[in-house]
Amino acid sequence: MVGKHSIVALIALSITSLLHAEELGEMWGSAEEEAKYYPIVDIPIPPEVPMRTGSFEILPDGRLAIGTRRGDIYFVNGAFDSPPTPTYHLFASGQDEIFGLSWKDGAMTATQFGEVTRISDTDGDEVADRYDTLSNNWGYAEGHEFAFGSKHDPEGNIWVALGLSGSYNSHNLFRGWAVKVTPDGKMLPVCSGLRSPGGVGPNAEGAMFTIESQGPWNGSCSLKHLKQGGFLGHPASYNWYPYAPGMDAPAVEPNSRSRLQAEKKRVKELVPPAVRFPYIKMGRSISGFRLNQTGSKFGPFENQLFLGDYTLSVIMRATTEQINGVWQGACYPFREGLATGIMHVEFSPKGQLIAGGFTTNRQWPVRGTEPFALQRLDWTGKVPFEIKEINIKKDGFLIHFTKPIDKRLATVDGTYSITTYTHNYAAGYGSPEVDHTTSKVTKASPSSDGMSVRVYLKTIMEGHIHDFDLAPLTSNDGEKLLHSKAYYTVNEIPKN
Repeated sequence: MVGKHSIVALIALSITSLLHAEELGEMWGSAEEEAKYYPIVDIPIPPEVPMRTGSFEILPDGRLAIGTRRGDIYFVNGAFDSPPTPTYHLFASGQDEIFGLSWKDGAMTATQFGEVTRISDTDGDEVADRYDTLSNNWGYAEGHEFAFGSKHDPEGNIWVALGLSGSYNSHNLFRGWAVKVTPDGKMLPVCSGLRSPGGVGPNAEGAMFTIESQGPWNGSCSLKHLKQGGFLGHPASYNWYPYAPGMDAPAVEPNSRSRLQAEKKRVKELVPPAVRFPYIKMGRSISGFRLNQTGSKFGPFENQLFLGDYTLSVIMRATTEQINGVWQGACYPFREGLATGIMHVEFSPKGQLIAGGFTTNRQWPVRGTEPFALQRLDWTGKVPFEIKEINIKKDGFLIHFTKPIDKRLATVDGTYSITTYTHNYAAGYGSPEVDHTTSKVTKASPSSDGMSVRVYLKTIMEGHIHDFDLAPLTSNDGEKLLHSKAYYTVNEIPKN
């Protein structure tokens, strides 16, 4: 256990790191303003603890559990205090890149490269002494083949998203698939077509999603619905259907240099990404995410997803809705200036957002300069003026805000700038934005309380990201939007 002997020095170091991290800013031009609502608090890490965070869990007694890239699990007391005065206890070690933690029935379940493991302390000394493999029924041979795991779902399953062998191939069993591991250790295939997934978890309605990184067959990073029997876009993993009882491979493979909207008509199993994140504007290597169900302890964004980004060291928000049976939604800027590459986030019992990660000596660049860091976003209680959520309608969009808007400005021509674009759906790596259009706003009608506005469009572009810029709009008190941008992915247009 690491005690308090070095805490003063660590806090001083953390303040220096914090100031440096805040200077990263300017991605969205709002880091200084963001700090008024959600300041970054450094959680000190002792020099002897290599805290390369890969996953988080909250223990029943309120402590923070951290799984690391190195394969350790630490229990941390005091991480949620103000100021934080943490002590670190090594619970388990000897695992391999832990990118999923979930506590259930007195034991920790860890998802790592090659397996899902149940880790127990049978003699009560707070050190793990039993390691049971629940499932290792997938192949593993090289360093790109990451495995990201969920928390236990209501049936006790762990959902695992398995990365390909590199970006282009699936050389090992079920690489590029999502699977479920049941409480008794059975592995059940769910869907194919992943490339390099990140975090796995539910939305507010309980549907399961994973994050996907930009690359081959993925024009941008995206949030993908793990639909049973679905195909999520990358055809390299077609070869494992013979090992998935009751599931048949799609009859055709997607055409390269096409569009998702065209190919989902050809490949009936193709599930389009629910939310696409425009490259660089909104993430470059999105990682772990968590649903905010803090009971409004984290501000006005209850039941929204909060996502970290490894390369750009930022936190973003996302919302989802189901239209014509297909998930889609929007993403929004939230907080920049984090100190390192963010691998995962977690909400504390107090409603704080914990963020952790690391940089690596591999080829992946990271904007944050610290080799590893553990940080926290605390809500000050002040409500920022933000685009809270965007919902699609058959003839436009309903935009919700966190504060009443200036109704006069809401009806002025030029208040809403909405452009659209999509990406190539292709075997090559990534895609520029293509097929640009400009949406014509025909009418804008604010609600009576000013908390939303219905924006009517001449045309909604199915299959396109709708890029909103509401910079001219202010609150009823003259306050400018903290972030004026938002991005809605249109997979389907409501019929009614």
